Amino acid sequence: MTRLGRVQTEAVAAARSFTRRRTAVFFTFFFPVILVVIFGALVRTQPTGGGLFAEPAGYYIPGYLAVVVLFTPLSRVGSEIARHRDGGRFEKLATTPLSRAEWLLAHTLVNVGIIGAASLLILGLVLAVTDATLILSPALAVLPVFVAVAVALFCGLGAVLGALADSQDGVIAASNTVALPLLFLSETFVTPSLLPEWFLPAVAASPLTYFARGTRAITFEGGAWAGDLLVLTALAAVFLAVGAYAVPRTE
Repeated sequence: MTRLGRVQTEAVAAARSFTRRRTAVFFTFFFPVILVVIFGALVRTQPTGGGLFAEPAGYYIPGYLAVVVLFTPLSRVGSEIARHRDGGRFEKLATTPLSRAEWLLAHTLVNVGIIGAASLLILGLVLAVTDATLILSPALAVLPVFVAVAVALFCGLGAVLGALADSQDGVIAASNTVALPLLFLSETFVTPSLLPEWFLPAVAASPLTYFARGTRAITFEGGAWAGDLLVLTALAAVFLAVGAYAVPRTE
């Protein structure tokens, strides 16, 4: 079997495994919906006020997208590695030609599909329940690319967390520990002007910052986005390489 065939076979198996776990399917799509309802419909943005949620509704579209782009691959890939390791499945995979990089690539492709669908749902909900509007331009075609690249990046990071954690519960704890600070300190929901100046280098070091900046340029500001996509892509390549190395050996 060719490399492409091995990746395709593992991806199909991973997709079927996900759809059989109804709880996972439900919360993958339900959690972002609750977030949009709470922050979008109940809190409402106040453009003339100050502090949090003081920007126009469209400013926060990258934040809503970041929730599913960040949390889902971290927990899903990390938990999958922990589940495979605890069940001895990596030992079984060692008897097949499937490499660690191919395993991670297959699961990344599945996550790109799942999270792409969830992102489309989120975007539709944000436009429906808030005052947010999109800038209609050819650049909107690049939005799915930003989502796919960011998902790949955090799949790589999720693989590292899964390899380091000693259990599925440990993966969830580690994922939340990493994701929550990133979510609110990466130009998603909190504007840089609200942060102390000494913290801004940390914001610039966050991969999620470049996702937020790029998607905001496309959906809200109408500015340049190519540089952010380039940085995000380079970081995704690094994180996927490290993540593939971290996956327990299958050869």
